[in-house]
Amino acid sequence: MIPALGIAQAGDDYADFKKTIYTTTVESGNYTTLISALKATELDILLDGDAPFTIFAPSDRAFNKLSSETISKLMRPENNKKLKEMLTYFMVAGSLSASKILNALVKGNGKATFTTVQGKKIKASIDGVDIILTDGQGNQARITVADSDQCNGIIHTIDSVILPTPL
Repeated sequence: MIPALGIAQAGDDYADFKKTIYTTTVESGNYTTLISALKATELDILLDGDAPFTIFAPSDRAFNKLSSETISKLMRPENNKKLKEMLTYFMVAGSLSASKILNALVKGNGKATFTTVQGKKIKASIDGVDIILTDGQGNQARITVADSDQCNGIIHTIDSVILPTPL
């Protein structure tokens, strides 16, 4: 560590420290709606902890595809349970890298399913070089940024909101 500058150097105990999923999403500035929803359901604590998770994180652009009325309705305290169900549908226990997803797709002849923390499955498929996620209603999201590796899991940014049940 160069004390005067606060810069970590190779060999420092924390030079290679990675942030948590929650901290990274907050600092990126691309997930403000997701962060608000995580705080409202107290899932921010889970994604700031030690347990490994993979999160298919809708960006603000993805949330903007929903109406502002829908988002406002979801954020109301009386809809906290539905919001939490939606958010845990974005999460898979463990670290699921893009290469693991692709490996499952190869083994499944171009199709794979993953069980979410919410308990329902997300289907994965390939479209050219992109991984596509499909929810139970047929809504699709494309992974636009893969493998943001954190100390407690992996973030994959998706371009649409996928849902366990209709809103």
